Amino acid sequence: MTGLLAQYSNVEVVGEASDGREAIERVGQLHPSVVLMDIMMQRMDGITATRLITNQYPDVAIIGFSCETREYYVSAMHEAGAFEVLAKGQSVDTVYWAMQRAVISMTDSDK
Repeated sequence: MTGLLAQYSNVEVVGEASDGREAIERVGQLHPSVVLMDIMMQRMDGITATRLITNQYPDVAIIGFSCETREYYVSAMHEAGAFEVLAKGQSVDTVYWAMQRAVISMTDSDK
């Protein structure tokens, strides 16, 4: 997905992580506006990582992005602080517009 997002001039992919713990570390280092978070990861799942990131970095919007979209997981991601949850396989445009909505929402909440 990161390569596909390069077609949008206002999107800069600043990093990637292979598991939830690394995602938290990378957010602390890179301070992104939006994180695409997989729900199912090694060492720490995306739900736990989302909860920790939203607590530590409330100005970062998280979009869940996973093959696992059963209602339990989607609800858990929202409860953890995810702005939105998308199924993998969505078009790059769908992901892009979810990112835009998240950034706008975060900007509006700062006012």
